[in-house]
Amino acid sequence: MAQDPGIGYKITATVIEARGSCNAGHKAGDTFELSCHNPAGLCGFFYHSIFADLETFQFGGNLPWWDGDRIEVQCPDVANMVTLELERKRR
Repeated sequence: MAQDPGIGYKITATVIEARGSCNAGHKAGDTFELSCHNPAGLCGFFYHSIFADLETFQFGGNLPWWDGDRIEVQCPDVANMVTLELERKRR
């Protein structure tokens, strides 16, 4: 795995909801660091689906529907949906 160079904001992910059975084993309340260089145990489908937003968020960008330094992202598996809250902080 590539080493995270520590650029951009530090992103903390918190599982705020997990419906069904997550194949990666995530459960509500789990917290971990995530970045464009570190998928932090997310399954490839989830990581791929949020990568563009993660990249924008990690490097200080914003989208019109984002409010501040916290956003929510969701797994593409609607039957076993995991919702993450991503929070960014300056390093």
